[in-house]
Amino acid sequence: MVPSRCRAPVRFLLSAEISSIYKKNERTRKVHNLVFIPTMDAARRIQAPLSRIGNIQSDGRPILGLDAKELLKIVKENSDEAVLVPAHAWTPHFSVLGAKSGFDSLAECFEELTAHIPAIETGLSSDPPMNWRLSVLNEVRLISNSDAHSPIKLMREANLFDTDLTYHAIMTSITEPASHGFLGTLEFYPEEGKYHYDGHRACSMRLAPEETRNNGGRCPKCNRKVTVGVMHRVEELADLPAGSCSPAGRPYQSTIPLMEIIAEVMQAGVNTKKVMGAYLDLLSRLGNEYHVLLEAELDSIRQTSSDLLAEAISRVRSGRVEIQPGYDGEFGTIRVFSKEERQQITGQLDLF
Repeated sequence: MVPSRCRAPVRFLLSAEISSIYKKNERTRKVHNLVFIPTMDAARRIQAPLSRIGNIQSDGRPILGLDAKELLKIVKENSDEAVLVPAHAWTPHFSVLGAKSGFDSLAECFEELTAHIPAIETGLSSDPPMNWRLSVLNEVRLISNSDAHSPIKLMREANLFDTDLTYHAIMTSITEPASHGFLGTLEFYPEEGKYHYDGHRACSMRLAPEETRNNGGRCPKCNRKVTVGVMHRVEELADLPAGSCSPAGRPYQSTIPLMEIIAEVMQAGVNTKKVMGAYLDLLSRLGNEYHVLLEAELDSIRQTSSDLLAEAISRVRSGRVEIQPGYDGEFGTIRVFSKEERQQITGQLDLF
């Protein structure tokens, strides 16, 4: 049940994620792309040639043996208004710039059609400052979409627009450099993403890029190759120093899903009924999740729940969190309080 204070008209864009697995320049490539489509007629026109290449109905993210450049060509030939965006562009597997099967640039992948790529998804394991270290990415928008693996994970990341709520207006704000309709993004802390650091999950080894280089790219425990994460990959391709800012960059804010914050405050599992009950109660009293995370007065949060939750959200807003980075498919772990800090703030006060 969606709390009444969180209800609003539901709007959506026609879109799909497509997995391309193919051979190019003597390497197997695995690239995921998003396609945004203006109308159902345009969708049907694009579906027709794709259905002759592979089964596009068997999976929510169909797998095609189709070069990503050829996919872009098919999309644009059948709808000039359709937009293709490389998905989670940095993750090691299945991305255009990934360490395992991607390319070293958008141009290497899309060749003469690169000008038709207006944006890339940063993905959970990178944020705008990491992408600003590549001068070639100054020409594209950095967008952040949230996948739909489960309803509770919708809106983990989001784009902010000041446009009419139409396909044309939203896509124009992304595709036209002079447009001011795209305001920026709401982001995961990239360290929380599953592939921020390098590592080997089977050995529970989390490695910073420098450690990986010092170990010759191998796990210190078993000597197998580690999965090279997003931070390492960005450093490999960057031509600008850390701290660089794109002249076309848009503001961003990093945050943590509200249920994760509540789970830490309550010292309970994020998927427990206890945490879900507290989460829904908070939304019913204060409004939607992003309002609570970013806008609600701390006094209102304190009065609705507890001093501890108000302090936790204050710290998340200002970036005062400790994160053990994610690696090799494991999400990072975030801590807002130490045990001593928890006791100082609340004493024996219990939440909810």
